[in-house]
Amino acid sequence: MTRLKTTLAAAAALALSAGAGLADDMGKQDFIEGCAGCHGESGMGQGSLAELLTVEMPDLTHLSANNDGVFPMLEVIHIIDGRPQLRAHGDPMPIWGTVFKSRLMTESGMMGGAEALARGRILSIAYYLESVQQ
Repeated sequence: MTRLKTTLAAAAALALSAGAGLADDMGKQDFIEGCAGCHGESGMGQGSLAELLTVEMPDLTHLSANNDGVFPMLEVIHIIDGRPQLRAHGDPMPIWGTVFKSRLMTESGMMGGAEALARGRILSIAYYLESVQQ
């Protein structure tokens, strides 16, 4: 196994086993880099690109409040991933599961490990969103 593959495998194991604390930090970084342009850094739907879209950006800080006080973790994971749906989140949102996996496969040459890392990143974003609920 190459050094890069070993490092990526270790990162995947850490991400999947670290729990919400570390996942929040990793998820926040991915959220700011990939989601904040539309959803805003606060997650309230006021990103710099939001006004250019044809769909209204949801306030992601009230997902629990809008779900009887329970954070809809599985639904959030599926929405971020985008692969389980027939359409990509109403069109403008990237299918992050595919994006993360293809980037990892290109950068590392990993097949199975890329899927695990993509799922870990998606879970980290979901943990981060859970942490910003009001």
